[in-house]
Amino acid sequence: MAQIQAIKGFADLFPEDSALFLRMEQAAREVFPRYAFGELRTPLLEYTELFCRSIGTETDVVQKEMYTFADSRERSMTLRPEATAGVMRAYIEHGVHARESVSKFFTIGPMFRHERPQKGRMRQFHQINCECLGPKEPEADAELICMLMDFLGRLDLGEITLQINSLGCPNCRPAYRKLLRDWLESLDPSCLCEDCRRRMETNPLRVLDCKVPTCKEHTAKAPVMLDHQCPECASHFDAVLRHLKAQGVPFEINHRLVRGLDYYTRTTFEVVSNNIGSQGSIAGGGRYDGLISSLGGPEVPGIGFACGMERLALLMREESRISARPDFYLAALDETCRDAAFNLAQNLRGSGLAGTLAFETRSVKSTMRQADKSRARFALLLGPDELAAGTVVVKDMESGEQRAVSQPEAAAALKA
Repeated sequence: MAQIQAIKGFADLFPEDSALFLRMEQAAREVFPRYAFGELRTPLLEYTELFCRSIGTETDVVQKEMYTFADSRERSMTLRPEATAGVMRAYIEHGVHARESVSKFFTIGPMFRHERPQKGRMRQFHQINCECLGPKEPEADAELICMLMDFLGRLDLGEITLQINSLGCPNCRPAYRKLLRDWLESLDPSCLCEDCRRRMETNPLRVLDCKVPTCKEHTAKAPVMLDHQCPECASHFDAVLRHLKAQGVPFEINHRLVRGLDYYTRTTFEVVSNNIGSQGSIAGGGRYDGLISSLGGPEVPGIGFACGMERLALLMREESRISARPDFYLAALDETCRDAAFNLAQNLRGSGLAGTLAFETRSVKSTMRQADKSRARFALLLGPDELAAGTVVVKDMESGEQRAVSQPEAAAALKA
């Protein structure tokens, strides 16, 4: 019978991977509430129309990457490819705007996109998202970015860079889009990839985001949005940068940063690393002031970001950040000691220590090999002599020192 394997792009997360994910989640749940963000959990499955209307029908996500199917009533359903649309749907559906002027949510969970799997990018991937709904002021942008950098700073990711740009607003962006399209049409079409030739008509800003080297080379001198902002957008962006400088948050202005979704306006940003290959973005987001109204909700501005957890995990591994070691490896050296070993292991765990109880009875030499493989800080050995004396041998796996301690005092000895 053929062996059943995981679907391509869908990964199993073993304990060493899960430990990294747990560390990210713990950091998020520690940092975000300090900025008054609360956790929101939304469904993995939504009506397809939600993503078409929010992300944009001309985006690669909607055209190429969504997992979409019809249910038994022929309604089009989609596994969520990103979190923001679902948060907006929940915000509108439950009338949150009517009971609070500012809403701050964070979400943690899996997303789904049918794209080519690569390092740090899977078809089922996981994101940490934050959305701040209500304020239009630049202080909200700066606060969100400061919170993101605070969160990332707790993960020991090595050198990372904040890149920032402004995409203007409905008042100034249409003129820039036309200017950019006209400039692109002046190029030899053969110098652009097939996707960019299509984007030139449907969404010319996305040409600036293309990762194909020849496209990047031939569009290097394209007009930039910051030179064509309206006064209000320019003032907003200047205030964001001023607040970041005041807080000592370093950044680079990236004129090619447009993000991949249609709903972004004004401030847009990414955090990138050079240590995980060419696809170096580990977090990104921006302002989306017209998104809620486009989904049938009130005119409420918003700003948010998303962090790719798989990519963060890659960096955490690159920085050699290893999950916490077990406190103990406890082994009975004789069949008569197994009950006492079981009880002692439970007592140690009850005192807050973590560790492994060896189920098999082995020789001392074999037991120590297993203890070493477990990476435990201490090996605890319980033989007939220790059982009679009410003690246990405690060996420090780093120094090699060992001593006998009474079983009731074993937890305190390990903690000391």
